[in-house]
Amino acid sequence: MENAFAQPQTLVCLGGSSDIARAITRQLTKQRLRTVVLAGRSQELLDEAAKEATANGATTTATVVFDANDLSDAERVVKEAFDLVEGSVDLVVVAVGLLGHQREDENSADAAGRMAVVNFAWPVAALAEIQRRLVQQGHGRILVISSVAAIRVRRSMYLYAGAKAGLDRLCEGLADSLIGTGVSMHILRPGFVKSKMTEGLPTPPFTTGVDEVATTALKGLARSQRVITSPPILAWVFLVLRHLPNVLWRKVDDLS
Repeated sequence: MENAFAQPQTLVCLGGSSDIARAITRQLTKQRLRTVVLAGRSQELLDEAAKEATANGATTTATVVFDANDLSDAERVVKEAFDLVEGSVDLVVVAVGLLGHQREDENSADAAGRMAVVNFAWPVAALAEIQRRLVQQGHGRILVISSVAAIRVRRSMYLYAGAKAGLDRLCEGLADSLIGTGVSMHILRPGFVKSKMTEGLPTPPFTTGVDEVATTALKGLARSQRVITSPPILAWVFLVLRHLPNVLWRKVDDLS
């Protein structure tokens, strides 16, 4: 159970070796987080993240390996992760994602399909089992990492942004379905974040780092915000951009 200050003491993180997930885990373990279960595709990276969590205050860590290309494995991953927590799960972070290479991937059925599965279908399948288990225990929070790119899909990254848009809209509906259950859904929409995923790419305005995103995310959770934007100013920027005429929106995309 969360402590008296509404700080989680147990965490399950899917995509737990990603830079943003590690930053969130790092900040939580410096507070009251004590049990950490990290799931991801690389055992080596998961072990590294688990060691970092222990160094920052976690007393129990465990790892689960999975491949987000395998849609049929989502239920098993959630079950195994939850079973590794002694007692109830306070917070689940879903940080599964693949940026891909738009110009190459859009011409490959396999690559395009992989983008849809990793960024949309696999998280959706996992969320079905996550929400079922949290509702059954009667409490808990879910933080899903979406993107501001989901607010309005651009030609230059429509595979990634389109899949994230689907996930983002689904989470809004899931959030409504959880009202009154004791479980809450929170959607984190970061802008461009300097991380391993974006290494080598040009940095646009309002670029942030993973620690800034983590800080914003935890502040949003503390305030029970359903949608958390990082940096917060992008919520206002996209309030304007989402209503631009298509011809102007394409010009904005060309400039980025």
